[in-house]
Amino acid sequence: MFADGVAVLFALVVSLRFGLHRSFHNLAISPTISYSGISHTAEAAYLAWFIATLLVVSRSYGLYRPMQLISALHEQRMTVQATLAAGLLLCGALYITHGSTVSRAVVMFLVGVTCIILCLRRAIWRSMTYRNYELGLETRNMVIIGSNRVSDALRKHIVSKSHLGYKFRGFVYLSNGLTPPHVPQHEALGSVSQLRDIARQHFIDEVVVAEPCSVEQIIEILEEARELDLDVYVLPGFHDFVTVNAPIEYLGDFPVVSLHRRNSPVIALIFKRVFDVVLSALGLLLTAPMMLAIAIAVRIDNPGPIFYCAERVGKKGRIFRCYKFRTMVQDAELLKASLAGKNERSGVLFKMKDDPRVTKLGRLLRKYSLDELPQLFNVFRGEMSMVGPRPPIASEVERYEIDHFRRLEVTPGLTGLWQVQARSDPSFERYIALDTAYVENWSFWLDLKLLIMTAGVVLKGTGA
Repeated sequence: MFADGVAVLFALVVSLRFGLHRSFHNLAISPTISYSGISHTAEAAYLAWFIATLLVVSRSYGLYRPMQLISALHEQRMTVQATLAAGLLLCGALYITHGSTVSRAVVMFLVGVTCIILCLRRAIWRSMTYRNYELGLETRNMVIIGSNRVSDALRKHIVSKSHLGYKFRGFVYLSNGLTPPHVPQHEALGSVSQLRDIARQHFIDEVVVAEPCSVEQIIEILEEARELDLDVYVLPGFHDFVTVNAPIEYLGDFPVVSLHRRNSPVIALIFKRVFDVVLSALGLLLTAPMMLAIAIAVRIDNPGPIFYCAERVGKKGRIFRCYKFRTMVQDAELLKASLAGKNERSGVLFKMKDDPRVTKLGRLLRKYSLDELPQLFNVFRGEMSMVGPRPPIASEVERYEIDHFRRLEVTPGLTGLWQVQARSDPSFERYIALDTAYVENWSFWLDLKLLIMTAGVVLKGTGA
């Protein structure tokens, strides 16, 4: 909706450039066109009316629903209809309020250019989204509850159409017995009684019920979905007791009915991403001279690469390369096994106060968290956020219990609740508890508060 509003403003600039030129050119033929009586307040009111009606009509046409639910051709057709409808409402407002001083040429250009820009914007956005899906980005994880031929047909349909943006994780069957014959053994995740563990371990976003089941089972699934914040869909015809008069949606070519939608703070997440991009870009620009100096110092202090690049586990288990300035000797990983008995942390974490692998410069960089400056690149690219749980390594995740996967449901960050409150606490349970608390109580204002607290920790030199 914000992008559509910006598109209208851009269309207005184009319309004023060409529409006014045309109006002045024809002024001698149409002497009724005069600009001496135009009020800027009235102009702003007409523009606001056009934007508001465009957004309302677009929403009523379903243009702000997930793009998987509508085809590209249908989206373009609805965009044209919505723009023309908003243009007619603008003309109606001009007629009712006697806005004869407003250039009709500008109005005509505004509606036409807006239509073209919105169609292009949606086509480009859809193309970029499809490309991200092919790369495995921004996809939604799905499981199908059922083990009949319809379930298998739905699975094949989802897998064959990557533009839907889904990753099929497996089947959840209704009984606790053996795997039914219609479900491939390697794709059977377990029974519906194990839905909680399955959803946590595989970062499930949506559940589709594709087999008839009892009222009690539907209620049980919905209760789990509300607690786990999952979207739940059912195929119509199997559960008439809950789908009567419900609107039909489409999952590709399959009609479905929504029983529960997750409560996602979309606006707050948009602000978080914009904040990450702006802050990381500013950080990279302002710290560029410092990072250049650190890079030279690292190379002089100890032979070897300047950066330490390690594979880390990000949101929903996605693997990405995390960047840091190298603070240890080159064979640090080989020496780690010999130092395992001196680990000061509990659980899967490893930490030593006087780690012999850390270089002299590395101790200084760690003290003021300067070694993590290159991770601003990860933030800018969207692999990390300014605030969030620290990204773990794969060997740590392999030892997680089911509840620990909760911390991987959000984008990892440069700093977080654990970093500012209990970084020196050796307890793994405390580490997990604070990260889980952050995930469950996240807000944009909490991020701002943690960033301010992080600044104090860095300035005090307690970041090591």
